[in-house]
Amino acid sequence: MALPWRQCSWWMVGNHGVTLINNLCRTQQRTLTITSGLIRRTGTVDILGSPSRTGSEAVAFTKKPNPLWRKSFRLFHTMQSRCCCSNVNSDEQLKAPFKLVQKDLKNLYEDIKKELFVSKTELKSLCDYYFDGKGKAFRPMIVVLMARACNLHSNRDRELLPGQRSIAMISEMIHTASLVHDDVIDGSDTRRGKTTLNEVWGERKAILAGDFILSVASLALGRIGNNTVVSVLSQVIEDLVRGEFMQLGSKETENERFKHYLDKTFKKTASLIANSCKAVSLLVSSDPEVHEIAFQYGRNVGIAFQLVDDVLDFTSCANQLGKPSAADLRLGLATGPVLFACQQFPELHEMIMRRFSSAGDVERAWQYVLQSNGVQQTNYLAQRYCQEAIRQISKLSPSPEREALIQLTEIILIRDK
Repeated sequence: MALPWRQCSWWMVGNHGVTLINNLCRTQQRTLTITSGLIRRTGTVDILGSPSRTGSEAVAFTKKPNPLWRKSFRLFHTMQSRCCCSNVNSDEQLKAPFKLVQKDLKNLYEDIKKELFVSKTELKSLCDYYFDGKGKAFRPMIVVLMARACNLHSNRDRELLPGQRSIAMISEMIHTASLVHDDVIDGSDTRRGKTTLNEVWGERKAILAGDFILSVASLALGRIGNNTVVSVLSQVIEDLVRGEFMQLGSKETENERFKHYLDKTFKKTASLIANSCKAVSLLVSSDPEVHEIAFQYGRNVGIAFQLVDDVLDFTSCANQLGKPSAADLRLGLATGPVLFACQQFPELHEMIMRRFSSAGDVERAWQYVLQSNGVQQTNYLAQRYCQEAIRQISKLSPSPEREALIQLTEIILIRDK
């Protein structure tokens, strides 16, 4: 008997709007059992049809387990729902992968500040505000690890090329500029545990600071001297803008709404990681397969990262996130936990369409999510994207950097901020 898609955490939409469960039933490539709302799974992940370049695609199980994943998926099968104010500290978990790239990232923020150097004191203060060295440097870490893994795979020295380190810097600059602009659009007053730029200096100056950071990143990109790399990373900026516009809208039907959500997630979050990983591979290898491995790893990790972020909006305290909880609901955004909860509580449909704008909508939606399995389903979906990331990166030659990239998928799933 076919499993109703409304009960399936694998509700992902393919390139042509076909629900995943239809693909699964048609190909009979899955072994899933539902027990008390939890999904037990066997086998490994394969892509159905042609690879997608966006956030959504169909995934199915085959029956051949891959021994490379056993270590990683001890975590997946034992992971439980997060509790508010969990004691898990993901910063501690980051230390092992960071040690491999510590030398390469040692002066990252100082070098970014040098790139952003201007004589005008106020503009300099604006631009330096978030480059204080207190961030996790998660994106540069992934980029550097991918660069070194690709270097070794291509029978080169593992040391970074100058252009590869520049891409790591550029990725952090683009990310930070997008945060500055997001805070203006959302009217946020806290970011990374501190007051936002727009609250300190005002919206106009914050927008100009974000624009300036992007312009300096573009100049640094041009100096790399590789037209393909320029094209790949320019796509990130286009995706960021398109993703922001997608966030302003919604879809009527459930299938379209979830596809819209995953595509938006790719553009706003995963595109930067995916294309930065691809860019560093372009500088060391002419093999399109290596480029695709790097891109697909970054894409899947990026989507998983955002899915977990959307879960944390419901399960983590504000002092852990560095921003208020339930922020997405207050902005009128229906993320993964809400979309899954809508299957159990149809009342959410009207709230989603009016973007939680009526009195009491945010509070009621919050309660519906917590009473549903929306958080668990979104966690499972993040696990699947991480599993696909592992499948992709496992195609590269074994190296400490490759293993660190696998470990990062685990860290993403248990992070608390």
